[in-house]
Amino acid sequence: MALINIKNVSLSFGHPALLENINLAIEQGERVCVVGRNGAGKTTLLKLLTGEVVPDSGDVERRQGMKVAELPQNVPQDLVGTCLEIVTGVAQGTETMQERMLRGQAAISRLELSPSMRVEEMSGGLKRRTLLAKALVDEPDLLLLDEPTNHLDIESITWLETFLVKYRGTLLFITHDRVFLQKLATRIVDIDNGRLTSWPGDYASYLKKKQEALLIEDRGNAKFDKKMAEEEIWIRKGVRDRRTRNEGRVRELMKMRAEANARRDRAGAVNMELQEGGRTAKRVLEAKDVTFNYEGSGVVVKDFSAVVYRGDKIGIIGPNGCGKTTLLRLLLGELNPCRGEIRIGAGVEVSYLDQLRDQLDMNRTVIENVIESGDKVIVNGKPKHIVSYLRDFLFSSERARTPVWVLSGGERNRLLLAKLFTKPANVLVLDEPTNDLDSETLELLEERLHEFRGTVLLVSHDRAFLNNVATGTMVFERNGSIGEYAGGYDDWIKQRVVDNERLPVKQAKLKVKRSKPKSNKPKKLTFKERFELDALPARIEELESEQESLHAKMADPKFYKSEGASVSVVTARLQEVEAELVGAYERWESLETIAEDAGR
Repeated sequence: MALINIKNVSLSFGHPALLENINLAIEQGERVCVVGRNGAGKTTLLKLLTGEVVPDSGDVERRQGMKVAELPQNVPQDLVGTCLEIVTGVAQGTETMQERMLRGQAAISRLELSPSMRVEEMSGGLKRRTLLAKALVDEPDLLLLDEPTNHLDIESITWLETFLVKYRGTLLFITHDRVFLQKLATRIVDIDNGRLTSWPGDYASYLKKKQEALLIEDRGNAKFDKKMAEEEIWIRKGVRDRRTRNEGRVRELMKMRAEANARRDRAGAVNMELQEGGRTAKRVLEAKDVTFNYEGSGVVVKDFSAVVYRGDKIGIIGPNGCGKTTLLRLLLGELNPCRGEIRIGAGVEVSYLDQLRDQLDMNRTVIENVIESGDKVIVNGKPKHIVSYLRDFLFSSERARTPVWVLSGGERNRLLLAKLFTKPANVLVLDEPTNDLDSETLELLEERLHEFRGTVLLVSHDRAFLNNVATGTMVFERNGSIGEYAGGYDDWIKQRVVDNERLPVKQAKLKVKRSKPKSNKPKKLTFKERFELDALPARIEELESEQESLHAKMADPKFYKSEGASVSVVTARLQEVEAELVGAYERWESLETIAEDAGR
């Protein structure tokens, strides 16, 4: 039996229904990702699984004795105590909770945390890791993760990825981080217009198959609409000519009308347009030997020199709290450097999307946040009614008149973009623009930024977004130093110098601990290592073949109708093959490097 089986469930908080006659079975060992537009019902689905929300109709069947744990979307503000106290839910030394304490210490060790560290002093990433340990302490059969990468820096996200790939339990998670999704998911569950569809395989396979399915659906709808139009002509003609009509044909037409009325159109896409300002000087921003620190704190930026040219799209990368927003404020002239000089080029018109969303007045309506007065905005020199403009950002006329405090995180982010793009600009400054945005909106924003002929300064932990937008990166490294690299995130990973001067602080410490005295002579392969190197290509080919075979098996719609034990065995084997394949590639690269250095 499946861990959880949802049968013909419907749930509505108004009209239309949020979820309509959905069916879903979750088998042991799966890693299922739930995708869909903001507001489609993803978090509601998780609440159905935990029992927090009861469906209007249908059943949610859970395996007897099954344990469910959840990592919440947002870290609670009132977390107080040591890591061990939060994880176990009790104070240290409670004799009656000895077994739980042992499990808590094991979970803390597994997640590389300190049991005595106080949660109030932790970074956002460590707090999220502590809550994950709390979720794991009861050894749940099903772990639910709602946007686990939100507000985490790249280092924390990659750690979480590595941990969850090795995790042997069952996962159901929501994320808009496309790299995270691709690395983890073994099945995609798509919620669209109240309907739920399941797509075995990884994210790349899902995108391909979903596009094919949408094309088939569009053709079917077009054929249906053509047939219905012909029948409507027939019945009107029959009435006009007072002919005897075929009653069976009339009933079929009535049925078609009902089906057409019940059919939901797919949600529209965001239709954002960037308004470009006048042309700037060739050198938009220039920093020369800039050093900055806040009073009473260490150096945030040290000896930084850079030139940002017109048309550059610069991604700024670094761990949380390192000073990325401070660097933006320095470059824009909002802060004065302690030493050095910042020059801003002629003709610069800046639009700034801030990380904390302070530009929104929570008590005013959506419309009032975009325009101060009147009912029109100017878009590329032409007036457009504010309701029509907001509809391009997926706000209905009713939603446009509601106060901002009722909006979801994704809606607030779309509202900020709508407000930002009403003003012409030639320099866009985007501080964490991707939080809470769904994948379709992210991809459109990437496209618009790519077309934008002005300059972009971008702070983001979304690796795919950085890869698709940035033409260069500024990376916080050690003790306030900032390195410059060409290209996006993946390009930085390839270019960075792996030594103690260039690595981020945490990685540099690890490097020091593991470093050994270097020999002047290049290391040579042993006989055993040479034999291993020669055998690795065949082993990798064998693993890739098995991986492809397992993916094909899981892509078969009949696969999830088989016995649960068989499904979990195949899923577990796929995880083992993927882990072994990663290890084999790393080992092959390591041995090849040794062989090349030794002049093989």
